Amino acid sequence: MDKKEKAKEKREKRRQEISLLRTIPYSDHQRWWTTETIAVVTGANRGIGFEITHQLAMHGLTVVLTSRETAVGEEAVKVLQEGGLNVVFHQLDIIDPVSIERFSGWLKEEYGGLDILINNAGVNFNFGKENSVEHAETVIKTNYYGTKNMIKAMIPLMRPSTAGGRMVSVSSRLGRFTGKRNKIENVEFREKLEDVESLSEEFIDQMVENFLEQTKDGSWVSGGWPETLTDYSVSKLAVNAYTRLMAHELSGREEGHKIYINCYCPGWVKTAMTGWAGSISPEDAADTAVWLALLPDMCVSGKFFAERREINF
Repeated sequence: MDKKEKAKEKREKRRQEISLLRTIPYSDHQRWWTTETIAVVTGANRGIGFEITHQLAMHGLTVVLTSRETAVGEEAVKVLQEGGLNVVFHQLDIIDPVSIERFSGWLKEEYGGLDILINNAGVNFNFGKENSVEHAETVIKTNYYGTKNMIKAMIPLMRPSTAGGRMVSVSSRLGRFTGKRNKIENVEFREKLEDVESLSEEFIDQMVENFLEQTKDGSWVSGGWPETLTDYSVSKLAVNAYTRLMAHELSGREEGHKIYINCYCPGWVKTAMTGWAGSISPEDAADTAVWLALLPDMCVSGKFFAERREINF
């Protein structure tokens, strides 16, 4: 058995372990949340987002399912409500500032804010071995800028609590800084991304804008960018970097106002985004997001996870 097969077998074994862990209910002293706890999930009308919403609601939280399209979002909520779950719908387009502002106003008026944010909304236009950057601008705008704008909009709305606010962004191993495969080859960029003390939002923005400029003139091919699903990988690279940056910036908040922010890779999931070609079920893919959101004694922030374990950026 080669290394690739061993790694696959190991991950499958871990997923089976997690499936068992999911069947074990949280004890009363672990449950820091109640039915009054508000979780917001973006892009949740289907796939991973829908399943994250389902699992959070099964734990007894109030979950706001958001979707860009109203009709499909309302239909998704109806399915969950028919199962007796406390889920409500609100339209939200994470790349539309007006939509974010409207949603923020409604959330504040209706609930006084939120306790958990799951940044799930995202796009990808390549399948299998395809690697077109034709839609790079949309991918970057949605996956990175949309996620960033939601984080910024929700921070002031995070309700004070002893458990702390929780933010989890769905990311990907494809966006790792130093992975052996698919890493960013530009040494200068990589060193700056790794140094959280000097990392800045301006640099991350500059990096993705540099990539977009190169997609327009064709120089991205030799630009040292990740070789697989390049535009998607760069967008998640930026999300990973921004997660570390925000964790650093939020670390000084006083007790009762703490906000913990992490990201995770759900794996190659059987959803519309992968053309249903993935190897992981939405149920398994949603697990780490829910686990991170509900950790009883939250003390981690600015980390990257997969299968309930921390992995390297």
